[in-house]
Amino acid sequence: MADETTHLFSHKETVELLIKKQGIHQGLWRLAIEFGFGAGNLGPAPDQISPAAIVTVARIGIKQSEAEDALTVDAAKVNPEPAR
Repeated sequence: MADETTHLFSHKETVELLIKKQGIHQGLWRLAIEFGFGAGNLGPAPDQISPAAIVTVARIGIKQSEAEDALTVDAAKVNPEPAR
Protein backbone atom coordinates (compact mmCIF):
# COMPACT_ATOMS: atom_id res chain seq x y z
CA MET A 1 0.00 0.00 0.00
CA ALA A 2 1.35 3.42 -0.94
CA ASP A 3 2.21 5.85 1.82
CA GLU A 4 -0.17 8.77 1.33
CA THR A 5 0.94 12.08 2.79
CA THR A 6 -1.79 14.34 1.38
CA HIS A 7 -5.57 13.99 1.56
CA LEU A 8 -7.63 16.56 -0.34
CA PHE A 9 -11.38 17.08 0.06
CA SER A 10 -14.00 18.80 -2.07
CA HIS A 11 -16.05 21.63 -0.60
CA LYS A 12 -19.02 19.33 0.02
CA GLU A 13 -16.83 16.62 1.56
CA THR A 14 -15.40 19.22 3.95
CA VAL A 15 -18.89 20.37 4.97
CA GLU A 16 -20.00 16.76 5.46
CA LEU A 17 -17.01 16.01 7.71
CA LEU A 18 -17.65 19.12 9.81
CA ILE A 19 -21.37 18.28 10.14
CA LYS A 20 -20.44 14.84 11.46
CA LYS A 21 -17.72 16.25 13.76
CA GLN A 22 -20.25 18.66 15.32
CA GLY A 23 -22.99 16.01 15.61
CA ILE A 24 -25.44 18.03 13.50
CA HIS A 25 -28.45 16.07 12.19
CA GLN A 26 -30.76 18.72 10.67
CA GLY A 27 -30.62 21.66 8.31
CA LEU A 28 -28.69 22.88 5.32
CA TRP A 29 -25.08 23.81 6.05
CA ARG A 30 -22.64 25.72 3.85
CA LEU A 31 -18.87 26.01 3.80
CA ALA A 32 -17.62 29.19 5.47
CA ILE A 33 -14.08 30.49 5.13
CA GLU A 34 -12.81 33.51 7.03
CA PHE A 35 -10.02 35.33 5.22
CA GLY A 36 -7.39 37.67 6.59
CA PHE A 37 -5.91 40.42 4.45
CA GLY A 38 -2.63 42.25 4.68
CA ALA A 39 -0.31 44.34 2.55
CA GLY A 40 3.40 44.76 2.18
CA ASN A 41 6.23 45.43 -0.20
CA LEU A 42 7.58 42.17 -1.58
CA GLY A 43 10.08 41.09 -4.19
CA PRO A 44 13.03 38.82 -4.90
CA ALA A 45 15.54 41.61 -4.22
CA PRO A 46 15.45 45.10 -2.64
CA ASP A 47 15.57 46.78 -6.06
CA GLN A 48 12.65 44.64 -7.32
CA ILE A 49 10.01 45.14 -4.63
CA SER A 50 6.41 45.93 -5.46
CA PRO A 51 3.33 46.63 -3.36
CA ALA A 52 1.58 43.32 -2.67
CA ALA A 53 -1.58 41.97 -1.11
CA ILE A 54 -1.45 38.98 1.21
CA VAL A 55 -4.49 36.75 1.78
CA THR A 56 -4.56 34.17 4.55
CA VAL A 57 -7.18 31.56 5.43
CA ALA A 58 -7.88 32.42 9.06
CA ARG A 59 -10.59 29.84 9.84
CA ILE A 60 -12.70 27.23 8.08
CA GLY A 61 -16.17 26.27 9.27
CA ILE A 62 -19.82 25.81 8.37
CA LYS A 63 -22.87 28.03 8.68
CA GLN A 64 -26.56 27.39 8.22
CA SER A 65 -27.96 28.06 4.77
CA GLU A 66 -31.43 28.68 3.39
CA ALA A 67 -30.83 27.19 -0.07
CA GLU A 68 -28.92 24.22 -1.43
CA ASP A 69 -26.04 24.86 -3.84
CA ALA A 70 -22.52 23.61 -4.66
CA LEU A 71 -21.24 24.55 -1.17
CA THR A 72 -24.21 23.24 0.83
CA VAL A 73 -24.95 19.86 2.40
CA ASP A 74 -28.19 18.59 3.97
CA ALA A 75 -27.25 17.28 7.42
CA ALA A 76 -30.29 14.97 7.54
CA LYS A 77 -28.98 13.13 4.48
CA VAL A 78 -25.30 12.80 5.41
CA ASN A 79 -25.65 12.42 9.20
CA PRO A 80 -29.17 11.16 10.03
CA GLU A 81 -30.34 11.07 13.64
CA PRO A 82 -29.55 7.63 15.12
CA ALA A 83 -32.54 5.31 15.54
CA ARG A 84 -33.67 5.02 19.16
